[in-house]
Parts: sequence; C-alpha cells; structure tokens
Amino acid sequence: MGRSASTTCAMSEPAGFTRHHGPLSSLRAGHGPRVVFVHGFTQTGRSWLPVASQFTNEYEVVLVDAPGHGQSGHADASLAAGADQLAETCGPATYVGYSMGGRLCLQLALTQPELVQSLVLIGATAGIEDATERAQRRIADDALAADIGRVGVEAFLRTWLALPLFASLSDEAAGFSDRLENTAEGLAASLRNAGTGTQSPMWHQLSAIAAPTLVLAGASDAKFTEIGKRLVASIGPNATFETIAGAGHSAHLEQPAAVSAAIRTALIGLLKTIGQPPT
Repeated sequence: MGRSASTTCAMSEPAGFTRHHGPLSSLRAGHGPRVVFVHGFTQTGRSWLPVASQFTNEYEVVLVDAPGHGQSGHADASLAAGADQLAETCGPATYVGYSMGGRLCLQLALTQPELVQSLVLIGATAGIEDATERAQRRIADDALAADIGRVGVEAFLRTWLALPLFASLSDEAAGFSDRLENTAEGLAASLRNAGTGTQSPMWHQLSAIAAPTLVLAGASDAKFTEIGKRLVASIGPNATFETIAGAGHSAHLEQPAAVSAAIRTALIGLLKTIGQPPT
C-alpha cells in the first residue's frame, strides 16, 4: 500500500523547521551544538516535536525519519546499514533515540564512536541475546509485517497502539495522523530487516561506549526500566539511569517536559566536559 494523496498533502512542515533530503530525510531548525532525535517504529521525526522544539533556540535540532519511515527510503536497511545512513545524514552530534531509534543510536555509538558526542536512550534495548527467543521474535515480526500488507497502515496502527506496551499513551499524545505518513511497505520492511529478531545483540560490546550516556525509561514501564538499568551497568561509569514519572514506554510523548528537562541537563554536562559554555 502506498502513501495516499490526502495524507501526503496534509503534511506541511512544522513552523521553523526545514526539510533536508540526504541518505535519510530530516527536519532541521536552530543553531548551535547539534542534537539528533531518532524515533521509534511506526513514528516519524515529527514525533519528537514536543521535546525538540524546546531546544531550537540553543541547539541545531535534527529530527530524522528512520529507514523505511516517513519521507526516508532505504526500507530494506538492516540496523547496521541504517546506522551508517544516520551517520552520513547527521554527522557529529548528541544522539537521542527512542526504542527502535535507540537501537540505531547504540549501533552508531559502537561502529562510529567519533560521531557520538553523547547519547540519550529512551525505552531502548541492545537486542535479544538468546538465539531461540531471537528466532521466535523474527517469526513474530514476519507475521506482523504480513499483517501490515494485508490490512493497511491505518488498521495496523490501531492494533499496534492497543498493545499493553502503550496502555498509558493517550490518543492525543500518540500522534496517529503523523504515523499515517508511513507506508505498509516501509513498515513491513523495517520489521523484517531491522527488528530485534533480525539484529545481532550488542550487549557484549556496550563497555566500549565511552560517550556520556543517559538512559531513560518511563516509571511505569517495568520491562524497559530493568533493561535500562542493565544498559547502564553494561556501559559503565559514563552512563546514568533515570525514570520519568507518570510515563510508560513512550516517555517522550507522555511526559515531554520531563524528558526535555532530563536531556537538557545531560547536554549542559556534555558542554562542560568538552569545554563549551552551556547555553
């Protein structure tokens, strides 16, 4: 299923942002140290607007459409290939990634660490270690991908957002209309090529990450709170963990002000570390 004309026409660019087309499409605004925001599965870069708009007076903000999402192509990209495209699109920056976007940012931090000045992960994982569980997830992802092609994007999104993982996410915060910018082909390919059932787990490599790292999880997201704590323990003393009160898995959508404050504190710490005056 392709993108409908009505959906395409409805998508004007948000005020103050300009669209850039590179290996990956992105929205950009502001000047200063660069901060790149990478969204989760079924979202687009627009999902970050409630958070990223808080930084455009002091930072260059880049909202990326991940491979297979929004206005980006490369739907067949693996997680590693997607990280390479992210690097080519954005260059040196602080990288902020949610869920799937967090996995892309982790991959980039491991393969091109010189580009990742600092790292913020929200509701993210380093993959599935157990081979049997990984194979089961791959089968489940293939089934989901087939469902997207069968029922179309809108019906799939209603089923996806009804999952218990998103129980605390309100209809208003979910950004349903923005998610409709995605295509069935793009979402299905993303699941098949860059899902946790396909990616190689990164847990054994995390101690190599030297960038200052902040890991966030919604306080009511028990699964990713435990995963987040493990990420911090695996990365080492340059990583810290915080929970976001009143939020589940989609903390940046449910509590954008609190997530913005946590990111701002991390950025101020980074600027002090690299010798730039905080903005």
